[in-house]
Amino acid sequence: MLRKTEFYIDGKWTAPVAARELEVINPADEQPFAVISLGAQADVDKAVAAARRAFPAWSRTSREERVEALERLLEAYNARMDDMAKAISDEMGAPIKLATESQASVGAYHIKTFIRTLKNFVFEHPLDERNPNDRIVHEPIGVCGLITPWNWPMNQVTLKVVPAIAAGCTVVLKPSEIAPLSSIVFAEIVDAAGLPAGVFNMVNGDGPSVGEAMSRHPDIDMMSFTGSTRAGVAVSKSSADTVKRVTLELGGKSPNLVFADSDLEAAVVRGLNHCFENTGQSCNAPTRMLVERPVYDQAVEIAGRHTATVKVGNPAEQGDHIGPLVSEAQFNKVQGLIEIAIKEGARVVAGGPGRPEGFNRGYYVRPTVFADVSNDMTIAREEVFGPVLAMIPFETEEEAIEIANDTPYGLSSYVQTSDPERARRVARQLRSGMVQMNGAGRGAGSPFGGYKQSGLGREGGKYGLEDFLEVKAVAGWPAEG
Repeated sequence: MLRKTEFYIDGKWTAPVAARELEVINPADEQPFAVISLGAQADVDKAVAAARRAFPAWSRTSREERVEALERLLEAYNARMDDMAKAISDEMGAPIKLATESQASVGAYHIKTFIRTLKNFVFEHPLDERNPNDRIVHEPIGVCGLITPWNWPMNQVTLKVVPAIAAGCTVVLKPSEIAPLSSIVFAEIVDAAGLPAGVFNMVNGDGPSVGEAMSRHPDIDMMSFTGSTRAGVAVSKSSADTVKRVTLELGGKSPNLVFADSDLEAAVVRGLNHCFENTGQSCNAPTRMLVERPVYDQAVEIAGRHTATVKVGNPAEQGDHIGPLVSEAQFNKVQGLIEIAIKEGARVVAGGPGRPEGFNRGYYVRPTVFADVSNDMTIAREEVFGPVLAMIPFETEEEAIEIANDTPYGLSSYVQTSDPERARRVARQLRSGMVQMNGAGRGAGSPFGGYKQSGLGREGGKYGLEDFLEVKAVAGWPAEG
């Protein structure tokens, strides 16, 4: 049994103030494989005090010093890529190929992108040409509390830690207690990179103990949270008494609008693969496929045929398969939502309740497609966070947009059409923070975040850096020279 019971505080590994251990479960076999400690208020106080002491010096470092620190971090991260991939695969069930090629590698990708962003960011500039003596100065906000989820652990850790320290802030990280080992590896990477003591601190724990203590802490200036909308609301409420900045990256129920003029086979298969990626445990997964009525039946047939080819397998084995869900709680939630969908009248095209054939252990679920879904059904309203697709027919472009926007969420939307004017017209009307058309990927540094109950703020690139900066306006700035 792997024992990782210390926290990383003030540049060294530190025992918790009070021993409270938690077993980490491998979702592939439901067996514990590691032990961590759950922190408490006293551990948070130590970490925040370290971050507060480190802030004055770190906030005054030059851009060049911070770039050099991030370059050392990138080098240390790349040296541990295999360890990171294995930790992610073991803790949250990502197949080792996905864990290596996407889950672990995305951390390096974000570090590289933020290095470029930091090199080019303008921290001081005149207000405008008419007011050259009015200076706008961007300064680090202070000590930042960062809470990250289990589903894409390094994606979220690097999207928070790296821009915060690039901006000149110091941080306290609380990773998910369900999948904490990758963040322990990350803390070891930070240590190897030689960041000054107190700039980065990590305390493991659950939301009610450590997360709550961070959100309420008077010496934390900002909270950045990724997770469920319910937990994000709790962070916001706890942070309100100290009027700290809060950024949130929350849930989604993203629509995928498939018009009859699209390449139907490619559009449906692409949408399914994205929906099922990471066993459906992605906040921006296109989980509602809206299909124009003339091609709806054909799309349903394609979806059923393709889903039958999707393999489920052991995450430790190489191959293009999906793994288990992360936990028993997540397994039970997904099974419950599948059962509710059937009771509410959705038609099972593929999959359904229960484990896939050949599995009697592990949190494996059957990739599932429902047809004839109406947008008022539970399966179309609630974020499932599993490999489950709801297919909804529409008659007109206006109806498609109405259905797409009829959700409390607004993270991402997807549009499939061969008509360029329609693509532009529809994209402008979708109430979401991101729109991807015809399978186009998002560029490095593109802002990630959503409207409505999908969150506040944006992550990635200069938008992610700006979230950790205050804006100071200085009048009467003396002329240079």
